[in-house]
Amino acid sequence: MGLIHTIKGDLEESTLIKTEGLIDNENERTTWVEYRLPNSDEIIHRSAHVRLKQNVSMESKIGEF
Repeated sequence: MGLIHTIKGDLEESTLIKTEGLIDNENERTTWVEYRLPNSDEIIHRSAHVRLKQNVSMESKIGEF
């Protein structure tokens, strides 16, 4: 496996606890991954990717000003 860049330095992925998640709705698809040390609740690495499914329109908000 590879190295993961964390707040504790670069650590071997196989030594960490990995958690992945997904949010998928009509507006967005978001995936995320977190790494923790074994026997710890401290998140030492977190990354996310957000993909918008629809164009974000600001016209209605601009008209409110």
